[in-house]
Amino acid sequence: MNVTFLGTGSAMPTGERYQTGILVSDEETDRRLLVDCGSGVLHRLQQSGVGYENVSTVLLTHHHLDHTSDLLSLLKARWLAGEDHLEVVGPTGTKALLDDLIDVYDYLRDKVDLQIREVGAHEFEVAGFEVEGFETRHSLPCLAYRFGDRFTYSGDTEAFEGLGNFADGCDVLAHDCSFPDDVDVDNHPTPTQLGEALAGSDADIGRVYLTHLYPHTEGRHEEMLDSIDAVYDGDVRFAEDLRTLDL
Repeated sequence: MNVTFLGTGSAMPTGERYQTGILVSDEETDRRLLVDCGSGVLHRLQQSGVGYENVSTVLLTHHHLDHTSDLLSLLKARWLAGEDHLEVVGPTGTKALLDDLIDVYDYLRDKVDLQIREVGAHEFEVAGFEVEGFETRHSLPCLAYRFGDRFTYSGDTEAFEGLGNFADGCDVLAHDCSFPDDVDVDNHPTPTQLGEALAGSDADIGRVYLTHLYPHTEGRHEEMLDSIDAVYDGDVRFAEDLRTLDL
């Protein structure tokens, strides 16, 4: 399994970090799944060498704009490229979201076979991958996703021990860490909050990658890692756009 960070930024993207998107793929079986589809993710797909023609399924963690804003752009690009279908999977409300978007951009209606499926905090299959959902703590209903013992993605969330336990035994956990410690924020964790939650869970996680980074974190990476290291004895690194992990 390969995991490529397409966008590691936030609702305030920078030139180096686009909005949220992660590509999960398996070259041996030719499976590809796009997890979240924020602004800039289509560009990153092209830069990754995969391209939007080769991604026919999107799994959404939740419905905030920085996780969904390239959805219709993906649909249109696939239509213009001659592809005939797109599947969008996500939490409750995903069908209503897509129905409303298509109502606004009515000319895209029926251009491709658009299949929509809603999932929850349970096991399911998508794009050939076995996935388990887990409810996070965010301002909208949001799901974390676990791909066997290889990879867990937190989605947007506050830090809490239950999510660490959900990722127990995984090779990699990609976790929201949007702001440094001196920012007072809800619905996202600071480094110390994340470190304390991971330490409190006592989960065995191979490596943690920090993502969903606001511009406030730029130039403060070492400080943030030090804050986590002070309370959590684990391998923690920053995710970067277009970095691929071979798991």
